[in-house]
Amino acid sequence: MARFPVVAIIGDGDVPPDSPIGRLAEALGRMVMDRGYVLITGGRGGVMFAASRGARAASTYQPGRIIGVLPGSDPRLANQYVDLPLCTGLNHARNVLVAQADAVIAVGGGAGTLSEMAMAWIHDRLIVAMRVNGWSGRLADTRIDSRHRPVSVADDRVFGADTVEDAAALLDRYLPAYRRG
Repeated sequence: MARFPVVAIIGDGDVPPDSPIGRLAEALGRMVMDRGYVLITGGRGGVMFAASRGARAASTYQPGRIIGVLPGSDPRLANQYVDLPLCTGLNHARNVLVAQADAVIAVGGGAGTLSEMAMAWIHDRLIVAMRVNGWSGRLADTRIDSRHRPVSVADDRVFGADTVEDAAALLDRYLPAYRRG
């Protein structure tokens, strides 16, 4: 049986859900679910909350397809849209786990988002960076470093996207080359 591809949506944990970045994250969460992927986030607020809310609102939503990798040990701290809260007790070190998704979509973000993007890069994951303020906008269309990433993509980089449709097209085009298993 084939497994569902897992897509992480990462970004600022403090952004208001109804801000432009929050609305973008919500639309991205809906797109991820509508394309048949499993959504993984850090499970808390801001971009994580908005993406989870969008995934839950998708007409294709199925229980069990929204995972929150929590920094602490209390599953009650997950936002209400998370189906599977995974308590790690790892604080920011949990970012390494989130970055193990088949693809990572970054929406703005600060140092935590930067660490997730760097870990996804090191582990040869597809990274889509929304061209908004924060680390996603700063790293869109660049290579994080010069290491050789063993993928069959000649133009390997952090792929920049302006819209949800751009991000979806990048997932469609590149996910098969980066996905493992």
